[in-house]
Amino acid sequence: MKPLPLQIRGLGKYLPQNIVSSAELETRLALPDGWTEARAGVRERRYASGSLETTVFMAAQAAKVALERAGMTLGDLDAIIGACAAPQQTIPCTAALVQRELGAPEGSACFDVNATCLSFLMALQMAALLLSSGIYKNILIFSSERASSALNWDTPESATLFGDGAAAVVVSLPPDSTRGQLLGAKFQTFSSGADHTRIRGGGTLHHPNDPNTTKAMNLFEMDGPAIYRQAARLIGPFLDTLFTESDVRRSSVDLVIPHQASKHALEQLTRLGFPRERVYSNLETRGNCVAASIPLALVEAWEAGKLEGHQKVLLVGTAAGLMLGGVLLEL
Repeated sequence: MKPLPLQIRGLGKYLPQNIVSSAELETRLALPDGWTEARAGVRERRYASGSLETTVFMAAQAAKVALERAGMTLGDLDAIIGACAAPQQTIPCTAALVQRELGAPEGSACFDVNATCLSFLMALQMAALLLSSGIYKNILIFSSERASSALNWDTPESATLFGDGAAAVVVSLPPDSTRGQLLGAKFQTFSSGADHTRIRGGGTLHHPNDPNTTKAMNLFEMDGPAIYRQAARLIGPFLDTLFTESDVRRSSVDLVIPHQASKHALEQLTRLGFPRERVYSNLETRGNCVAASIPLALVEAWEAGKLEGHQKVLLVGTAAGLMLGGVLLEL
């Protein structure tokens, strides 16, 4: 694909106040000491509290930080894109609720993009296309997740992996061609893996008011080994195609920011030729934050000073579907 101009003007995050250690969960679930960190690579994660730290509240807090760092006001935004796997409610879109929570002027376009864990990457690609078309000038993208709301504690392998949090970015057209580009993007879905990750309830098939809808249908289900086997087989050829189509050399990538899917998924990237020191991870202290995982890692990499200068960054991961996605940025 032809590179698209795209400048990240500001980045922000919000982390719930409640820190939950893996030791606490191991005591609760009668698991051996150190079981979670050894298997999943997670030492602690954040859980949102009660009715205060809602999906919308967390998104708005992250957005305020992103706007402040961008030196922009709410009135500068003409579009707000929600990029969450789980909306706060079915209707309206979460982006509309965030506009209201922020107190932003009405009139901006608000809509959601849902590609589960890859929602932020899909929204980033869409934003670049919309900005290049001239339809919008400044776009806010947010990902906010309360994974803890739907965890199934009867399946500790997945329940202990996830955490809550939110991240947001403000993107615009750069003032000149040297200030940011989306060099390439690719997404592929292999629906043979659609049942590996799912929440069956909440939609029209298993409606909450249907007496045949069970409590288990409203909880998260994941077959981690099946996902890993399928993704491990596909990710190598997928990345080869992404780099070829984007005309970018793999060795030129300065930093890889992956979806924090699991310890084993992160280790797979080093086996694919990316030096360990160039693969950013916050899995140990954040867990897997679903769609917020990649943008949260992006924000924290920037806060750690790892995104200075004209660097090439690969954002990459897997999602329910089974979906693979990658975006190459030049910052």
